[in-house]
Amino acid sequence: MRIISGKYRGKKIQFLKDSGTRPLKDVVRENIFNILNHSKKINVKIENANVLDLYSGMGSFGLECLSRGAKKITFIEKNFEVSKILAKNLKTFMINKEAFLINRKIEDSFELINKDKFNIFFFDPPFNDKEFINNFKSIKLNNIIHKNHIVVIHREKSSNDELENWIEIKFKRNYGRSKIIFGTFK
Repeated sequence: MRIISGKYRGKKIQFLKDSGTRPLKDVVRENIFNILNHSKKINVKIENANVLDLYSGMGSFGLECLSRGAKKITFIEKNFEVSKILAKNLKTFMINKEAFLINRKIEDSFELINKDKFNIFFFDPPFNDKEFINNFKSIKLNNIIHKNHIVVIHREKSSNDELENWIEIKFKRNYGRSKIIFGTFK
């Protein structure tokens, strides 16, 4: 797995096999960034964005954002072993001031975020996780949503999550087994 574009283009991302995580495939990641950069329905730019990467895994989404000019990424990953690999990736990329890694459950992480306002929210929960929607309420209650924002959610194509109560869905795209949902918080 490598960074696709930007100042870290071609750099390898370390990852753990059999860690219970599912790395975001390069083709899916590339399509997400093409949509973020070129869709007229999205008015958030990656450059100088403040990004919240939830269920970060090895950090491929957030690292790609940093490579493409994002100002700051906050990674939240509860799995300690996976979080150690993400920390190694940050060290390899020599990223320190632009990245903040929280090794906790998402619902226990908001006190560490310092009330930053985020432009891009990336959710990549395990496909069988139906409780991830509860994080939407916490995000709203903690008032960390920048007025100009986008929510990107990676789910299994066959998933039937009830997102409409929380986000206004702009559009969806399918890539093999994956479904990517773009929207904004209501």
